[in-house]
Parts: sequence; structure tokens; C-alpha cells
Amino acid sequence: MKKTQQFLAKLKLPTEDNHALEPSKKKFPDGGQYRIEIPSVEGPRVFREVLEAAKELKVPIHRVSQGSGIMLLQRSEISEMARIGAEHRIEVCLFVGPRAPFETGGQALSVAGKVIGWQHRGADQLVYAVEDVRRACALGIRSVLPADLGLIWVLHEMKQKGELPRNLVLKSSVTLPAANPATAKIFERAGVSTLNIPTDLNPAQIGAIRMAVDLPIDMYIEVPDNFGGFVRYYEMPRLVQVAAPIYFKFGLRNAPDIYPSGAHLEDTAVRMGRERVHRARIALDLLEEYAPEAKMSPLGSKDLGIPEV
Repeated sequence: MKKTQQFLAKLKLPTEDNHALEPSKKKFPDGGQYRIEIPSVEGPRVFREVLEAAKELKVPIHRVSQGSGIMLLQRSEISEMARIGAEHRIEVCLFVGPRAPFETGGQALSVAGKVIGWQHRGADQLVYAVEDVRRACALGIRSVLPADLGLIWVLHEMKQKGELPRNLVLKSSVTLPAANPATAKIFERAGVSTLNIPTDLNPAQIGAIRMAVDLPIDMYIEVPDNFGGFVRYYEMPRLVQVAAPIYFKFGLRNAPDIYPSGAHLEDTAVRMGRERVHRARIALDLLEEYAPEAKMSPLGSKDLGIPEV
């Protein structure tokens, strides 16, 4: 074991989990340790309702994300979400379009085959995914949510060559999580801007990932049922301690899976969006009580993928 640990150290990887819960010294560029993300904001109406709830409950929001995909939004809807995000200085992150469970292949829907996650099958699907991103960027979006490591690499290369905006945020999906420091390092090298991790890692394991990469970590504090349904509010002070910089995300337990969403589910999406903000308020109250020294990022920071309209 010692020989293996020595080799990992040569690769600049931690040799064990952060069992001592040593504090992270890393922060967002603005000096903050944590930010707030509201996921499953599936369209302009849900976005407006989320902002209304945030105003009522005094919940600062740094980022909203969407899961049904760019391909299921009209150009006018994408443009409206971009305008709202730009007006309120909030990052708007849209999921990249067609993926395995949306296609005609059967593996993604089988019990064992679900390991494929939300990746893109074949070259055609990869092209469709890139086209989805081009469409969003042309309408002002500056943050996308891919679930395929190859796509992430392609998008990063496109950014470097001027084919996509250089400030485009590439937020890896929780359906493509980095479960250990080595995988997190690969994601960082591939061009990920902000890193989703499995929903069930403990603070020591998360701390090991933090030791390996500088990327912000995305972490569900309340987890949707189909990803475990964990409710981890009292862990937030420790998570800030070992994992900063970190995005706290608020899913909902005991709630339906609404992907792909649309007008037929919009009322449900609105109610769920407002409840996510309510959950964020509860979490912030606990964090302010038990870790008053933890520093939240100011709103509208320059590294956020705020739309440009």
C-alpha cells in the first residue's frame, strides 16, 4: 500500500481521504467559499417564479440550471432566460440536448445498462450536442451542462480555438460524477469549469477531491430521489470547511422526475422551483447559525456564466 501511495503522491494526488478534515484554503476568485444554485429551472416562467420566491425569502442565487435540455426550449424561451439572467446577474446553465435515454437505443433504459448515463451515442449525436451548445451561445447563454466527457473535451477545444465563447462555463453533470481525486483531475484537464460529484460522498472523501483540483465543486444538499434522496443540511458547515469553493444545490426529496419538462408539467415545475428556494432559505439559516464565519460569494461575480445579451 505504501508503494502505491508514494506513486499517487508523485502524480500530485492525495494518498488518502481527508480524514482529519483539514480546511480547504481555496476560494472563488471573488474570495467567497460557497454559492447557491437552484436546479431544474426548466423555462422562463419557472425562472421568474424562482426569483419571486428568492425575493420574498431573501435568498441570494448565483446560478440556476435546467435539465430538460436546450433542444426542448424555443429560441424565444432561451432568449428570455438569457435576458432574465443578465438583468439579475445570475448564471443560467442549460443542459445539452439529446442524450442516451432520449434516443431509440435500449441500453440506457435497461437495469444494468443505465451505466451509460446521459452520454451521447455515436458521432451524429455528438454533432447534435455541439449544435445545441452553438444555438444557446448564439442567444446569449454562457453556461452549459454536459454529461459526456468526450463532449466536454470537444467544447473545451472549441473554446480555445474561438469556435465558442472563451468565457463559456462547462458544468459537468451529476449523471457524470467524479467519484475520486484521479477522475476529478481528468475532468479538470478535459476542460470542466465546475465539477459535479456523487451525492453520497462523505466529507473526508470530498476533501480528498478538493486536494486534487482547484475547480469549484457542485454538491446537492438535498438530493432528488433518483440520486439517493439524501438530506444533508447539517453537514453544510463541514462541507464548506473541506470543499470550498463549493456550489450548494437544492433538489427535492419526494418529488417527481420532470425531465423532459414542458407546458404539461409547468405548474409542477413552478411549485418545485419555489420549494427549492424555500429549502435554500432553511439551509442558509442553519449555515449562518453554525458557521457564521463561512463567506458567501457576492452576487454577479465575473467568473459566473452570466448571459450576454
